[in-house]
Amino acid sequence: MATTIKGPAIFLAQFAGDKAPFDNLDNICRWAASLGYKGVQIPTWVSSFIDLEKAANSKTYADEIKGIVNSHGLEITELSTHLQGQLVAVHPAYDTAFDGFAPASVHGNPKARQEWAVQTMLNAAKASQNLGLKAHATFSGALAWPYLYPWPQRPAGLVEEAFDELARRWTPILNAFDEAGVDVCYEIHPGEDLHDGVSYEMFLDRVKNHPRANLLYDPSHFVLQQLDYLDYIDIYKDRIKAFHVKDAEFNPTGRQGVYGGFQSWVDRAGRFRSIGDGQVDFPAIFAKMAANDFQGWAVLEWECALKHPEDGAREGAELIQSYIIRVTEHAFDDFASGGTDKAANRKMLGLS
Repeated sequence: MATTIKGPAIFLAQFAGDKAPFDNLDNICRWAASLGYKGVQIPTWVSSFIDLEKAANSKTYADEIKGIVNSHGLEITELSTHLQGQLVAVHPAYDTAFDGFAPASVHGNPKARQEWAVQTMLNAAKASQNLGLKAHATFSGALAWPYLYPWPQRPAGLVEEAFDELARRWTPILNAFDEAGVDVCYEIHPGEDLHDGVSYEMFLDRVKNHPRANLLYDPSHFVLQQLDYLDYIDIYKDRIKAFHVKDAEFNPTGRQGVYGGFQSWVDRAGRFRSIGDGQVDFPAIFAKMAANDFQGWAVLEWECALKHPEDGAREGAELIQSYIIRVTEHAFDDFASGGTDKAANRKMLGLS
């Protein structure tokens, strides 16, 4: 039986700010509800929205957070640790850039930063459990990403060792999420070692097909990679446990293509757009998700090089609602059923 996707919901990360209504969880939930959203995905690095460590260690506090969200007629879809998950594995080339994702106390100390990231992920598992959630959104981090394009040729075993290490780092975290009854949903994303189906499978093999090593599906990243984002749904339908609704477009020219020529987002051949403004076939995606019995939320992630975020959020709620298929409870041709039974079926087949 197919399932009606839950939604619309919205990822709050891109809207967090210092001014109302984006300055705290209560205000931003009131704003989201006013636009027609039914769920919110909470970025755990925004301290004005949630204290992750406290939510992990206090069921009372977790209930308070849930109560704030519920008071606006909303549900929490997932917690997000995209920034912290990134820090589980960082190549030294990115040390300085990624220090900004961590507390100042671990800046300049990659070992301490990684230990902090792992503990944060363990907190996220427990906090998700305390909040009654079933899925969690994150990034995998990356050790091999600087060697994506093989020039000079990669030495034998380099990528394999990177993925072996990535699996070693994530296995204890996956086990903690398993104990909490929560799926880890890796957003497959350029910049991560898990950036397409093949790289995800390399990782999955090394974590021994861990039942919690699952996927956050976001078609925008596949448009920019020129990967078949509809075929992907069918291939990984049993592993897709979270869903970002984000649009993108890819308009190559004689001057640039997938790599973007170091240009700003506005000037790239591939760029993110507000949903409905890009090239993603969302009706086809929602049809496949419904047919494949996806039981999670359709969560808007607004990222656009052109449109104002508040316009994107307002339009996004309306569009996601229009894409959601209320699945049928019976076949369209049931009216023509002959009401036959086993004996009649055998007779029709000439077996009796």
